[in-house]
Amino acid sequence: MKKLLILLGLCITINTPAQATALKIAALVNGEIISTEDLQSQLKSFMMNTQIPMNAQTRGMIMQKVLNSAIDEKLKLQEAEKNDITITEDEIKAQLRNIEKKNNIPVGQLTEILKNAEINPQTVHEQIKSDLAWLRLIRQKYYMEGTPTQKEINAALKEAQEDLNTPKFLVSEIYIKKDNAKNLSDLVYNLRNDERFELYAMQFSDSPSAANGGNLGWINTGKLPFILENHLKKMKTGDISDPIKVGNGYYILKLNQTFNPATDKLQIPTSKEIKALLENQKMEALSKKLLQDLRQKAVIEIRS
Repeated sequence: MKKLLILLGLCITINTPAQATALKIAALVNGEIISTEDLQSQLKSFMMNTQIPMNAQTRGMIMQKVLNSAIDEKLKLQEAEKNDITITEDEIKAQLRNIEKKNNIPVGQLTEILKNAEINPQTVHEQIKSDLAWLRLIRQKYYMEGTPTQKEINAALKEAQEDLNTPKFLVSEIYIKKDNAKNLSDLVYNLRNDERFELYAMQFSDSPSAANGGNLGWINTGKLPFILENHLKKMKTGDISDPIKVGNGYYILKLNQTFNPATDKLQIPTSKEIKALLENQKMEALSKKLLQDLRQKAVIEIRS
């Protein structure tokens, strides 16, 4: 059976004696196709999972987020394959069952729900495969570099104890790079009218803290750039700042709590909690650096 492949604009046309179909290309990642159909399915999945409203204020950021996520998914799967990491169908099915359990969905009904929402089940399948493969890859690299030593844990614990004598802010952030900084005032409007700051941070922030919903934890006075700390000092608990330009991007801050050692008390973390914190920080740093390296080396073509 003869097949003729013709690449013109956004379409690859495949002619066979039985049928002719057209595949619209949204992007190429190291030669692998992300189709517009894939993106549309990922967009619907994003909307169903986050419930972030698609409106004039969020449309551009949502579309960019979905495209970036689709590209990262390809890069993660490609790198996992290079490192001989394989995710089995049983592992993916187990994760699907976990999703059903967490969302009180009857066993085996998730696929039907996705289809009813016009989401290709294969889209979720590939997302799960990418996440599991990437986590396994990062863990491998983490253990190769070594886990936190007792000396590191003791030093971090001592620092945490000393910090209890210093005024501090409990802060969450959304950082938007200058190139992506569009309609920021509209984003702030949404944040002030939607209590899910952490969800927006996870989806839109360009900072590593996005993985934690933008949560920076307790930050001592004097540790943040002056312009950011100056804004925090004028804010009340629960306030969300206007966009603050620093370097090549903009910060939107949420003040969750303040700590005054003269009047307030904080619980000293345990050695186990400190170890878990150091492990998470190290794996997040590894993940960020590896993905950043992959993006820089990749041949990525976005089709308009």
